[in-house]
Amino acid sequence: MTRGGWAYAGAAMGRKPKPEEKRLITEACERLIAEQLLPRFLPRIEPTDYNYPVGISGKWHGNKYRFVTRYRSGFTDNQGEEFDAPFARLEYVNTGHFDVSWHRHTGEWFRVHTHLSLQEALDLVASGEFGPHL
Repeated sequence: MTRGGWAYAGAAMGRKPKPEEKRLITEACERLIAEQLLPRFLPRIEPTDYNYPVGISGKWHGNKYRFVTRYRSGFTDNQGEEFDAPFARLEYVNTGHFDVSWHRHTGEWFRVHTHLSLQEALDLVASGEFGPHL
């Protein structure tokens, strides 16, 4: 039995949007965050003695756009420290098509829908079906 060898990753590694398409995707995602997610899930910041949400944002990681909730700690030993927790991601499949995944409590991503248009993917994220968990 061979261990630790190289393996072909397939064509998936090269599937990245062209710069102009990436810009349009980013603008659509940021518009979703500003116009739907923030007003619906985080209309105001309410500090607590525990971790509490202070923002929702998004960022690219390779060919995937992640939606992220920013939390601030209210615990006395690390009060004010912040961290990010992703809740959903759009994986670029090819021009105009995405797979949608949600972030499990185990730290793994679970694909819930495949080969959706950008609008279908954004509508799914906006539905609140799997996040953000506030």
